Amino acid sequence: MGTVDRTPGEETFARLSSEDVASLAADFAGEIVRPSDPTYNDSREIWNGMVDRYPALVARCSGVADVVAAVNFAREQGLEVAVRSGGHNVAGTAVNDGGLVVDLSGMTAVRVDREAETVRAEGGATLGDVDRETQLFGLATALGAVSQTGIAGLTLNGGYGHCSREYGLALDNLVSVDVVTADGRVRTASRERNADLFWGLRGGGGALGIVTSFEYELHEVGPKVDALFAWFHADDAPAVMARYREWIADAPRDAGVLVFTAHVPDLEEFPEASWGEPAIAMLGSSRGDGDADEVFGSLLEAATPLVDLSGEMAYVDLQSMLDEDYPDGLRYYWKAIYLEELDDAIVELMLEYNEAAPSALSTLDLWHLDGAVADVPQEETAFWHRDKPHMLTVEANWEDPDQDDANLEWAREAIAAAETLSIASGRYGNFPGMYEEPARARYGDNYDRMVDLKTAYDPENLFRLPGNVAPRVDD
Repeated sequence: MGTVDRTPGEETFARLSSEDVASLAADFAGEIVRPSDPTYNDSREIWNGMVDRYPALVARCSGVADVVAAVNFAREQGLEVAVRSGGHNVAGTAVNDGGLVVDLSGMTAVRVDREAETVRAEGGATLGDVDRETQLFGLATALGAVSQTGIAGLTLNGGYGHCSREYGLALDNLVSVDVVTADGRVRTASRERNADLFWGLRGGGGALGIVTSFEYELHEVGPKVDALFAWFHADDAPAVMARYREWIADAPRDAGVLVFTAHVPDLEEFPEASWGEPAIAMLGSSRGDGDADEVFGSLLEAATPLVDLSGEMAYVDLQSMLDEDYPDGLRYYWKAIYLEELDDAIVELMLEYNEAAPSALSTLDLWHLDGAVADVPQEETAFWHRDKPHMLTVEANWEDPDQDDANLEWAREAIAAAETLSIASGRYGNFPGMYEEPARARYGDNYDRMVDLKTAYDPENLFRLPGNVAPRVDD
């Protein structure tokens, strides 16, 4: 039979020894999914509906032994490895064409050590899984802002969220990890054990192995927090941004605010006359003892809001507030760039490209960083861009496949316009587009050390998905 109509997964699978695949499956406690299996199409679907890839095998792991077996099989067979945790990396790195997907989505156990104030979570857990357990004790670790996101990709690439200015990046809260490296060994990495590997995993984006469990430091957060969520018409942007600049100049570390441009959604919470109109909005939270009016009052007085949804809420509700905005199957393309300061040119860019967005679901987001993120020296972890106080992210979100080109072009043009500004530089691994830029854009001066670690722990580049740093090749 010819191979004309075969998918990349079918072509690679046909070249594999049936005895080798059967041997893998026989000793596998989870499930090995082949291209001919009825569950195959479901197993290769991920959050970003624009990604449509066909692996040769999907290894749905039930535990660390399964991960080891899958890694050994991939290495012996020369298969590229993709790792699925939450499957939310916008570039679709959770699945590949013609390789092996190591699927951790069934490994979601979370255990809180209340006395040590730490939490250990398996590699397939989501933010929601972790928050649900830690909030039983009024504790949380610094993670992201969408509860359906997997902790693995978020943490290994950095991890910004509501608590970042107070407690740092998700990776800054790591105490230890268990990781399966390319040689099939299970290693524990921490500041005391395999410290070089621990350095590289914190920011390495999965280039050095598959983390099967994460141990995080916990902090007293919740169960209630004060949330800020207010929308203003885009015409009020100059007044809103002027007040925002004043606020961030001396903002308390236990509070953070993200400003974004968007279009008013067609929802009953918003005035119907404003539906579809360009808008500027603020989303944030305060977790301190201060009165919310004292913390956020000046921001809400900048202009008359179209709607003000601020108020006290459960921390888990804050963490899941944005979930419905990012459903499975929507089409996504996100890029980010760091900013040394916030000037008028950035505000004008946000308003201009918001107005021109081909999809009303798209946004441009301005993250206020600084605080605890900047406290950590740049050379202490592989994550480099700690010295930048702001990050601009362009989120292209749309439904119609026929609009792919228009939305991709819009997002790329917006980032290109920002890149022309002298205050803009760098890239962030959790908003990578499709990893068009070289890895050095993320690692900065840490790049050469990452190459050394990659060469030591993965010399054959088993974990070679787009965006991963490559090992050094001898001449």
